[in-house]
Amino acid sequence: MSEKLDKDQIKNLLPHREPMLLIDQLVDIKKLTSATGILNLTKESPFVQGHFPGQPVMPGVLIVEAFGQTAAALTAHGLDKETYENKLVFLMSVEKARFRNPVIPNCKLELKIESIRSHGRVWKYKGEAYVDGIKMADAQWSATIVDRK
Repeated sequence: MSEKLDKDQIKNLLPHREPMLLIDQLVDIKKLTSATGILNLTKESPFVQGHFPGQPVMPGVLIVEAFGQTAAALTAHGLDKETYENKLVFLMSVEKARFRNPVIPNCKLELKIESIRSHGRVWKYKGEAYVDGIKMADAQWSATIVDRK
């Protein structure tokens, strides 16, 4: 059985809070290698209420943020507690981001991410976002682990 984390466990790993915490679960975790972030998007989600009224969609930049949060949670969960204590994961760059289909409310967004490589405090990831098996977006990005101030 694969390991999974609920929202409270994710909050212990990430500094994000509502409305900016964009993952509800982390499932299919393979330590420091891959995981799937789950976001249950509703019409009540604050960022879709004003983007676009009458035809709400999740902003693409927030899909990229959800990729980053999924990767940060995977990394924080996989590192020794002493190594990650008083640290944050910051996004450094985004490459090859493609938005293939609009993500609309009342769906389960699955963010399948994979660690490509790490060098010291710098990590590179790739991810694909799906709703009902249909690819909605994909991207590659880099992040760094920094000391919390």
